[in-house]
Amino acid sequence: MPAVQLLLLACLVWDVGARTAQLRKANDRSGRCQYTFSVASPNESSCPEQSQAMSVIHNLQKDSSTQRLDLEATKARLSSLESLLHHQLTLDRAAGPQETQEGLQRELGTLRRERDQLETQTRELETAYSNLLRDKSVLEEEKKRLRQENENLARRLESSSQEVARLRRGQCPQTRDTARDVPPGSREVSTWNLDTLAFQELKSELTEVPASRILKESPSGHLQSREGDNGCGELVWVGEPLTLRTAETITGKYGVWMRDPKPTYPYTRETTWRIDTVGTDVRQVFEYDLISQFMQGYPSKVHILPRPLESTGAVVYSGSLYFQGAESRTVVRYELNTETVKAEKEIPGAGYHGQFPYSWGGYTDIDLAVDESGLWVIYSTDEAKGAIVLSKLNPENLELEQTWETNIRKQSVANAFIICGTLYTVSSYSSADATVNFAYDTGTGISKTLTIPFKNRYKYSSMIDYNPLEKKLFAWDNLNMVTYDIKLSKM
Repeated sequence: MPAVQLLLLACLVWDVGARTAQLRKANDRSGRCQYTFSVASPNESSCPEQSQAMSVIHNLQKDSSTQRLDLEATKARLSSLESLLHHQLTLDRAAGPQETQEGLQRELGTLRRERDQLETQTRELETAYSNLLRDKSVLEEEKKRLRQENENLARRLESSSQEVARLRRGQCPQTRDTARDVPPGSREVSTWNLDTLAFQELKSELTEVPASRILKESPSGHLQSREGDNGCGELVWVGEPLTLRTAETITGKYGVWMRDPKPTYPYTRETTWRIDTVGTDVRQVFEYDLISQFMQGYPSKVHILPRPLESTGAVVYSGSLYFQGAESRTVVRYELNTETVKAEKEIPGAGYHGQFPYSWGGYTDIDLAVDESGLWVIYSTDEAKGAIVLSKLNPENLELEQTWETNIRKQSVANAFIICGTLYTVSSYSSADATVNFAYDTGTGISKTLTIPFKNRYKYSSMIDYNPLEKKLFAWDNLNMVTYDIKLSKM
């Protein structure tokens, strides 16, 4: 029966199209149960011969083997794909969020850099605009000054033309028509007879004439004699303030700025220094190589002092910065080129840190100054009972060379400066129409009252110093750095 059953099974597999199947069971001759499964062929009326059946079986076996191999290959590929998919999913779960986060962080960093660049450009544009406004203000002031100088020049030219015309009419007055040129109180000079070569005698008398006929005004704005004069004299006039620079922040509400009246290499008469003195630890000194850099606010160097300074009394002289150490009566000499402290000296008995300041305050107990003769210090002591004391300092070692005590109370004046050995004080730091109200001459030891107009344009002058090289006053008035032209006449 195995062959028949195999044949029946082959018939079933060979033609799946058979739709009718029967299952029978019956006992054989020996009494055993036998199952018979039969399928009717739709095309054949009877089963094929055994040889044909064997051929069909062989073909089916080949097809089954080929399909089995294909199935195994498909299963292998499917298993490989599943393994690859699982591996990729594992990698995605392990590394995907981190890579995504890193990508987002890189993008965020790029955006932040772009934002910082935009903010930097905005600040630069704002600074440039502010500088342009300041430059415009400076140019307007310069335009006004030049217009005034042109008017003065025109008047002088007209006067000179009249003088030339008079000289052309005759070098010496010789007739009654020229008598009006003789100053009042003088007798007419004797005439010179050009028709004879014999000895003749001339007679004349010395006549007082106005000082304006003897002195001429120098370009620096002060009166100076024609020959052999170093420019010293008595202060007689202070001009309108000219604003050169405005501080950017509240730390520049008051401070000190200066140029060296006796510059040494590598510095020039244009080199400018500035210190904002608002704060408890003032150490920064801004250095500008050119005046244009100072006016535009671009420092070429920033010095960091080894110890903080106090007040607005610092000066620069002969290549060194002289300043008062914070909360002390010590004066320090700091050499700017080498950035080293060269000397320190206590001012004997000098008040400090608010004992004897100027009327505006600011711990201005010790105020350094420079004039044509050198370095000075302005202060007060308990022995002087608050009156201003002057001392001449040796600029090398800061030793006191000579001292004068005045009768001017230090806290009653707003500020002080020294010109040609004479101390001058300003009446108010806030009044728009203040005055230079006192003068003390160290040569005679005599003080006197003055009423020279002085303008506090911005109504908070915290520093006023004299620069003997430029013959100007430098001042710091409520965030603004200004200069004043001055005029001196003979004492």
